[in-house]
Amino acid sequence: MAIVAQPQSQQDTVQALEALDTRLRWLSAWTVHNANHVRKKRDGMKVGGHQASCASMTTIMSALYFHALRPQDKVAVKPHAGPVLHAIHYLLGNQSLDQLQRFRGLGGMQSYPSRTKDQIPVDFSTGSVGLGVAITAFASLVQDYLIARGQLPAENAGRMIALMGDAELDEGNIYECLIEGYKHDIRNCWWIVDYNRQSLDSTTADRMFRRFDDIFETCGWRVLTLKYGKQQREAFARPGGKSLQEWIDNCPNADFAALTYQGGAAWRARLLADIGSKPHVRKLLDSFDDAALAHLMTNLGGHCVETLLEAFAAADDETPTMFIAYTIKGFGLPLAGHKDNHSGMMNPQQILQLRDSLNIAEGQEWEPYGGLGDNLAAELRAFVSRSPFAATPPEHDAPAVPVPDRLPTPEGEEQSTQAAFGRILMDLAKAGDTLGDSIVTTAPDVTQTTNLGGFVNRRGLFRRGELHDVFHAAKIPSAQRWTGHAAGQHIELGIAENNFFLMLAALGLSAPHFGTRLLPVGTVYDPFISRGLDALNYGCYQDARFLLVGTPSGLTLGAEGGAHQSINTPLIGMGQPNLDYYEPAYADEVAILMRHAFEHMQKPEGSSVYLRLNTRSIPQVTRSDDAWEADAVRGGYWLRRPSADSEAAIVFTGAIAPEALAAWETLVEDLPGLGLLNVTSPDLLHRGWSARRAARWTGTKPAPSHVDHLLSALPAHASLVTVIDGSPGALSWLGGVRGMRVSPLGTDRFGQTGDLPDLYRTYRLDADAIIDAAAELFLEE
Repeated sequence: MAIVAQPQSQQDTVQALEALDTRLRWLSAWTVHNANHVRKKRDGMKVGGHQASCASMTTIMSALYFHALRPQDKVAVKPHAGPVLHAIHYLLGNQSLDQLQRFRGLGGMQSYPSRTKDQIPVDFSTGSVGLGVAITAFASLVQDYLIARGQLPAENAGRMIALMGDAELDEGNIYECLIEGYKHDIRNCWWIVDYNRQSLDSTTADRMFRRFDDIFETCGWRVLTLKYGKQQREAFARPGGKSLQEWIDNCPNADFAALTYQGGAAWRARLLADIGSKPHVRKLLDSFDDAALAHLMTNLGGHCVETLLEAFAAADDETPTMFIAYTIKGFGLPLAGHKDNHSGMMNPQQILQLRDSLNIAEGQEWEPYGGLGDNLAAELRAFVSRSPFAATPPEHDAPAVPVPDRLPTPEGEEQSTQAAFGRILMDLAKAGDTLGDSIVTTAPDVTQTTNLGGFVNRRGLFRRGELHDVFHAAKIPSAQRWTGHAAGQHIELGIAENNFFLMLAALGLSAPHFGTRLLPVGTVYDPFISRGLDALNYGCYQDARFLLVGTPSGLTLGAEGGAHQSINTPLIGMGQPNLDYYEPAYADEVAILMRHAFEHMQKPEGSSVYLRLNTRSIPQVTRSDDAWEADAVRGGYWLRRPSADSEAAIVFTGAIAPEALAAWETLVEDLPGLGLLNVTSPDLLHRGWSARRAARWTGTKPAPSHVDHLLSALPAHASLVTVIDGSPGALSWLGGVRGMRVSPLGTDRFGQTGDLPDLYRTYRLDADAIIDAAAELFLEE
């Protein structure tokens, strides 16, 4: 089959894109239909999919992907339009038929675009609505960071684009992101709204008209509203057209949707009843038959290729732009406009009628260009293959940042882990090596109180424009010497944890996105990790790499009260995939684990790392050697090794170390050989144990886990007292490893204000509580 030249004229381009729009609508609809009605079901459950949500986006995505998109641009696709993205890559030859046929099946294309699970290139995972939109703004900021540092040529700057459903505008994180983006003067960002005005439960309120424009324009965005298609605009220019336009503008969204579903005759009856007596209106309507009238009334801007191309061309600069593209949910399908079409889908008769209307022969449903004829199919293949997006290279494989064999351990007989973290970072800032240059820090308005201040004093705030320290210039004493400049390595954020985690995710994707590996370090108050938990999960789901520091943990910040005390963050760390949770007790552990984190973040099989730190200054232990270090990285080590006939061990994590050590010193007189186990990572110990147990049914050879190795130092009949300044469930499971009896201590309710002695006594975390817990174990015998 001959390949003809790509169309050169604007009209040829429009026709090609219109043909591709139809192909994407069919392929996405058939993919969902096949999964629900053709593929054999073993469980009788609905597979699901969103044919209507796909249909409202196909024109937008045709014009974007096959005309406006450049190789350096990156796109977050509306979750429910995932099948359209896969159809695009099917036309490009990047997606297999097998994957389409296994939509929402094991090993097949995912329900929503996924960086880590789909086989096609996906720039940003989407699924949790709103987050995939907001991350594009932070990716734009990361791109500016790299350009300012000379690590990305300015001429290679791409647009960070979000294709979003209008219901996503209800998500609060959208507006948090807008405010932060305005502070940082973001650029090269497009948000394209599929404004179909129908969500799962309702139709968008009519009073929202122009409100979105106001909000975005206030935050420095250009807003382009694509309400009318070319055919509508031409009709408005005819006699009676102004009355028709006014009627459309005043028509309630719910009425417009219902009339769309009812079709041309209903449109005619309603229009004649409402404006038929106005001059020239009846004659205008009579010039269209019912089918043509229905086409005219639904010829909205988001379904008009020419309107879309004009809008994209008008935004060909760095200004952040929001496109409000009016669309019909289910456009081109028999369920267009119906209020139940969000999760609804065509029945077998309807899909076959659609197939026949497109001249697709039975058995040819999966043909990329089925029903078009050889000549048109060849022209479209050429058009698709020569589109700029088709030349998009694979994602970058950025080189690793060298990490030294050791990081310096801060000196001091008493230290907190938070202070140690800050001093290590400050030493890295002084060093001036590749590791220090690759670190970029961020925090949600807690930079000073989480000990990032020293690093920022050395390395500065990132600003595209200079920001002088007015207090320093006026010679007013301050511990902060923060100047903003293009070489700064700290990205200052407001107090919005969703923004914070999205910023970490965007920084953590810099290697595949831009070819430069950054080592993001973010600090947040440990109890407020929960505020941004959805965004943290989102970043981990797409395998972004960063070091998260939650501090202060547990009851440490006693005087602040329960709202500033964390209870369940150890369980979050243990339960979050692609995130390794550690909780060091001593400064030298912090140094070892930070070094490990910087290395682990860069490994293909690695992950992000979460350090749970605290502000409690405790006496440091004296080490006789460094044999403990490897075990600390693996999740735990014996601070006091038990004897072979020991009856018990105390197991602790983090800031509670002094109480655990004091209790050990008291009990060891009565329990010779008593062990003291420092668990640096309940997460890794539990994961290793689970993997060992899972090997029984996965066909792999069971390998002893690190926790098996640690507890093998005790007799099987020994008992454990576990203590953590957090949920006791983080350690109480240890008894299940070898069937040992456990007495768990921890915090399981909201704390009160008070000093640490009072709080530790009240919540049973002090040495006396540990001694009592040990006594209970033996008394129960």
